[in-house]
Amino acid sequence: MKKKMMWFIEILLVIIGLALVFNQQISDMLVNKMTTTDLKKSVSQKHAKKGSFDFNRVKSASASRVVKASLTSESTGMIGKIAVPAVNLKLPIFYGISNNNLLRGAGTMKAKQKMGTGNYALAGHHMNNPNILFSPLAKAKVGDKVYLTDGKEVYVYQINVRKSISKYQVQVIDDVAGKKMVTLITCDPIKGVAHTPLRILLQGNLQKVEKVTKNNAKMFE
Repeated sequence: MKKKMMWFIEILLVIIGLALVFNQQISDMLVNKMTTTDLKKSVSQKHAKKGSFDFNRVKSASASRVVKASLTSESTGMIGKIAVPAVNLKLPIFYGISNNNLLRGAGTMKAKQKMGTGNYALAGHHMNNPNILFSPLAKAKVGDKVYLTDGKEVYVYQINVRKSISKYQVQVIDDVAGKKMVTLITCDPIKGVAHTPLRILLQGNLQKVEKVTKNNAKMFE
């Protein structure tokens, strides 16, 4: 009886392990598909009227939430794109930080932000897969360039701040008098901690603004 029970438990553990592995693979595949599909679209010139900016309502990127998001087109519309070539990051930008938005790309952290003015703040999920959503930012360094586009212009920033902060330091997204900045925020994982209280903060200053051309548009594709 004991041998049969041990055999059953071992088989069950193998099944559970395989399910977890494939769940992760399927989740990553769906996220990548949503992201690449939106990147092929044109940026909407119409600003979304409504968006969620409640940080407390942001949920973790579980496999079930990813599947649900992939089955709906519910988002607040792509209002821009971001690229950080040094870490091979390319994502659509959505208005607000709703869960569906953050499972597709980056979300704006304040209402009515404008690229090239104030402190343009974006949030994104850090995933187990280092190549999707905002996960590549774990490798970003001071000096790297951040490119944003609203479909008409390309805004070029250079990172000059990289540090780990508490999730409660929300003042980092506030505008700073006389500065034109970009702020990128994602989770800073702690091994063995399910819900990390830390965030990776990257900030950069605006270097230049260019008209969108066939050449510079390619970095977002």
